[in-house]
Amino acid sequence: MSTQKQHEKQHFEANKLAKRLRRNVGQAIHDFNMIEAGDRVMVCLSGGKDSFGLLDILLYLREHAPIAFDLIAVNLDQKQPGFPAEVLPGYLRGIGVPFHIEEQDTYSVVKRVLPPGKTTCSLCSRLRRGVLYRVAGELGATKIALGHHRDDILETLFLNMFFGGKLKAMPPKLVSDDGRHVVIRPLAYCREQDLAAWAGVRQFPIIPCDLCGSQPQLQRKQVKELLSDWEKRHPGRIQNIFRSLHNVVPSHLADARLYDFANLKAHGRPDPEGDRAFDPESFAEAGVVALQPQRRLNT
Repeated sequence: MSTQKQHEKQHFEANKLAKRLRRNVGQAIHDFNMIEAGDRVMVCLSGGKDSFGLLDILLYLREHAPIAFDLIAVNLDQKQPGFPAEVLPGYLRGIGVPFHIEEQDTYSVVKRVLPPGKTTCSLCSRLRRGVLYRVAGELGATKIALGHHRDDILETLFLNMFFGGKLKAMPPKLVSDDGRHVVIRPLAYCREQDLAAWAGVRQFPIIPCDLCGSQPQLQRKQVKELLSDWEKRHPGRIQNIFRSLHNVVPSHLADARLYDFANLKAHGRPDPEGDRAFDPESFAEAGVVALQPQRRLNT
């Protein structure tokens, strides 16, 4: 293949990728009413591929959206040793985005509080979240945008099931516990592999995390490997699992706080979401021939 044809193919693939990511983000924003007219959206920029992609896509959508909203990028400098503090300000000035760098030495706190070998992510994220909530209030942000994608949401779902005994993931939109902040995840429909590819296309100046990136035995990494293996052996399974988060049937789970099992009575009317496990039609839909009862011959 000639160099020109290679460039044309790369350009074509990059355009497809851009359209897919922008469409996914736009759909998530629409489905969950994440951004409204007049919003001041604080985009949390860590220096990783996901937050770079989030800012990049939101900048594009802002220019083409039917409503007006503002963006401000915020980075929390956690004072990790060797952190290149000049990279993000230089990048943000270069693309003309207003930004704020908040300096808080949460790195030392994490290292002091947790013994060597302990997972740092939980404490680090709590400290970081508290700082970002405060900064959002100071900057007058009406929405806080985080760079969690579809795979992050599914990994959290399985982490909570396997290690926390909860059927719980990351919601695309939530209100903080104190009721003061709205947190949105516009990348909720985006695949991690697409964001990684987009980071390569756009050549973002990626900054690695020396806290969590240095922990090879993280439970999240184990779950990531499990989901990756499933997807390799059964393509499409990950998307089906994600789709299930949009089709929850509380009456077929076991949480009495969500469904009134105690007062459930027969009422003589068919349940549209009832148990069809042994309905011949359900077998047919699944491509299975239902077993017919066998008659015993009298001998």
